[in-house]
Amino acid sequence: MSDPYTVLLYYKYVRIDDPAGFTAEHKAFCERLNLKGRIIIAAEGINGTVAGSPCAVAEYEHAMRENPLFADIEFKRSEGSPDTFPKLSVKCRKEIVSLHLAQDVHPDTALNNHLSPEQWKTMLDEKKNEVVLFDVRNRYESDVGKFQGAIAPAIENFRELPAALAEYEDLKEKTVLMYCTGGIRCEKASALFQREGFKNVFQLHGGIVSYLEKFPKAHWEGDCFVFDQRMLTPIQEETGKTGACAYSGKPTS
Repeated sequence: MSDPYTVLLYYKYVRIDDPAGFTAEHKAFCERLNLKGRIIIAAEGINGTVAGSPCAVAEYEHAMRENPLFADIEFKRSEGSPDTFPKLSVKCRKEIVSLHLAQDVHPDTALNNHLSPEQWKTMLDEKKNEVVLFDVRNRYESDVGKFQGAIAPAIENFRELPAALAEYEDLKEKTVLMYCTGGIRCEKASALFQREGFKNVFQLHGGIVSYLEKFPKAHWEGDCFVFDQRMLTPIQEETGKTGACAYSGKPTS
């Protein structure tokens, strides 16, 4: 039996004055802890998924929270294995999640449009017919699993979302509840939607991962796609297989 491994999913929009220098220091720190995974750092913040031994992951969390920039960062944990990630990649980029817009869209925490998992579930329990669920992930992610009845644009990359918005002009006056895996894409997507004239946009705080930890059987169908060697995290057997094999057409996760 292999040793236990912990996977961390996290992000933080925060001003980093020297992203290139911070990237070099952060990579060296992760290498010392023997962590593997993918971390993107930019002037606008950090976006990462790393895996390692429980002790190494605990030390990483502690060190991150000791830094004033990341004191309130939220970590989402799941179980992994030594081959969850084949290597460590720590890169400095222009954005921590890319929209590739000529005019940058930055998250505005003053929007106060986050719904906790509890609030999200209450909305779906009591007002499902009054809201529109919108999946801002890629098409192959929503094929694996999504909230029941959610709109899922046929995009292959997040940067295609701005162009796809033209198809959803009729939603501008509706209450839109958007979601993604961990929350990072919704931060930018909700700012984009509001800039484009959508009046009532809310996002799931902590994303699908946080919601399904508390309510794995409520309003969800399928599994949850993840960007590592696991490909997906199974949610519950009775949800069934919502995707299909690209070659045979048979139902599959």
